[in-house]
Amino acid sequence: MNMNTQRIDQPTAERFDGLIDRFLAAIEAGDIDTVRALYAPHAVIWHNDDLVEQSVEDNLKVLRGLHRTVTDLHYEIVRRAHFDDGALQQHVLHGTLPGGAPVTLHAAMYVRVEDGRITRIDEYLDSAHRATIRAAREAQGG
Repeated sequence: MNMNTQRIDQPTAERFDGLIDRFLAAIEAGDIDTVRALYAPHAVIWHNDDLVEQSVEDNLKVLRGLHRTVTDLHYEIVRRAHFDDGALQQHVLHGTLPGGAPVTLHAAMYVRVEDGRITRIDEYLDSAHRATIRAAREAQGG
């Protein structure tokens, strides 16, 4: 995050909120086409547990796999702060693993926005809970 980043006015914050809320709702619904449309074509997605910058298409593959493995996905927003280039959000992703076990994934992400589309996400995940989801996904063969 740019250390010169400034807090922004309310109308811009509301636009960022609308975009991020649509993005999260599309993930919850498994609406990959909407997720793709909300990303800028050159967007990059980074996670702290693998330190790899993903392309949009690589990230969409991960989201498809998440939906094949975890049902009843929903985000619990803990807090969100707005800046001139996006928003910082803390959240908990809730869902159900195959066999019915609940899963929660605590995370924080910085979402950068340009021209009404997401250009970058830096996401910090609880790697122990992400490993649980990965193991369930691998057990399903995907």
